[in-house]
Amino acid sequence: MTNRRSFLAALGAGYAIANNSWAQSRQTARAAGGSRSSELFFTADTQYGQVQGMANAGIKEFKGIPYGAPTSGKNRYMAPKKPAAWTGVRECLAYGQISPQTISSPASDYGELIQWDLHYGTGMGEDVLTLNVWTPGLKDGGKRAVLVSFHGGGFATGSGNGPQYDGTQLARLADCVVVTVNHRLASFGYLHLADLGAPAEFAHAGVAGMMDLVASLEWVRDNIENFGGDPSKVMIFGQSGGGAKTSTMLAIPSAKGLFHSAGIQSGSTIRSATREQATKSAELLLAKLGVSKSNIADIQKLPWQQILEAQTSLAGSAAFSPVVDGTILPHHPFDPTAPPESAEVPIIISNTLEDAALRLTNFDLTEEGLRTMMNQRYGAKAEAMLTMYRNRYPDKSAFLIQAQIATDSTARKSATLQAERKAAQGKAPAYMYLWAFASGGFGGKFGAVHGTDVSATFNNYRDGVGGTGSEDERALWSRFANSWVAMAKNANPNNSKIPNWPAYDANTRATMIFDKEVRVENDPRSEIRKFWADMPSA
Repeated sequence: MTNRRSFLAALGAGYAIANNSWAQSRQTARAAGGSRSSELFFTADTQYGQVQGMANAGIKEFKGIPYGAPTSGKNRYMAPKKPAAWTGVRECLAYGQISPQTISSPASDYGELIQWDLHYGTGMGEDVLTLNVWTPGLKDGGKRAVLVSFHGGGFATGSGNGPQYDGTQLARLADCVVVTVNHRLASFGYLHLADLGAPAEFAHAGVAGMMDLVASLEWVRDNIENFGGDPSKVMIFGQSGGGAKTSTMLAIPSAKGLFHSAGIQSGSTIRSATREQATKSAELLLAKLGVSKSNIADIQKLPWQQILEAQTSLAGSAAFSPVVDGTILPHHPFDPTAPPESAEVPIIISNTLEDAALRLTNFDLTEEGLRTMMNQRYGAKAEAMLTMYRNRYPDKSAFLIQAQIATDSTARKSATLQAERKAAQGKAPAYMYLWAFASGGFGGKFGAVHGTDVSATFNNYRDGVGGTGSEDERALWSRFANSWVAMAKNANPNNSKIPNWPAYDANTRATMIFDKEVRVENDPRSEIRKFWADMPSA
């Protein structure tokens, strides 16, 4: 991996140089009104002006298309504004900026596995309201399903520029349009100022990042037909933080009608931040920045680097995520019930078997060590619990049993509750899957870890979290990706590549198991689900 990391670092540097050149040439193209038209370069119309993309393996890709204006200065913490129209042809050959963030360190095996430090683009800043499009055809009446990906990284890090989100292979596989989105993150997107005496224009600063995503979906509605897509067949989805964004979007009234199906991968979110919680975090940040409550607008004058430094110094004591503000986000996403705003929208909900392995590093954990740990944590229930897991998984390492316990007691409980509440609503189906196929990276020691299903979603074959590119993996990737696109096309994931996938309900709890053998099980691992259902949440 060391040599590979060096190669990727060099590649990233090359992208940075190339992207800076492309960014400059975009300005030139606008001024001159010029364009290149050939079999390699293509132009498409948007409501703001023409954009130029490039062919890649038979797919037309457009990168860094603006769907909103820069969010710096007077636009900071405001609702997203429309981008200014341009004349001529805007080159969209390079990814746009990523939102200010502390880049996650790859200095761990999981960091290497997931490659979460790779962010191709034109740097970091506040001109972040851009999106990327991959399509087989332009304005050809194709009426293709549109899959809009919200990136992972919680609400604090990440971008739609990562190689794991490249839409080329998925667009080729299933004749669909793929869109990835960049938007404001952390305190730049979720600084709740409304309860600190801020001027009225700051009323929605605590949900600005979600408003960005709504704006991106409005762009899709208004423009995607020119990119061969069907605005009436839009699926939103995301893994981890992207799943949390999708969960939240389902409860936002202004997003109603902008999408028609949804997918939540290891990101089921039941409750969002309260006004009280968000206000405390905002107070801490303002104090760190030396901005008084009586002059909150002064925060718009600060360099973004200063805000990022202050935010980073508060890690562990302040959190910035969407707040239930009563208007943009009127209530918690799935508490006490599934959101009525998206009652007619079918959704897919999921986890991976060893989701929580991403946060664990004790790979040499022994059976005795596992028993000691669980006794300390669960007391008298520990022995029966470990027996239950060992009866089902006699050959799993102690590390992976630990990871399953951590997953089942938290993330899996949330996914089950989300599916139960959606099913109980009775207006549109929920479909559940469990990803059990272990990553081949690092000798398989992570199992089916958090993020293992992302590369399959995009039908991308690469080492690391996606595995080894083996024949078994490629077959599974194709089956999974076809199911994802079927959901977008038909509001139902069933297709000829998989067994019949029934909707989830509290009686049968039908769940598709994506493993070397793809199969449906009713209430899989039922004894484990029941055990944790009876345990109070942490």
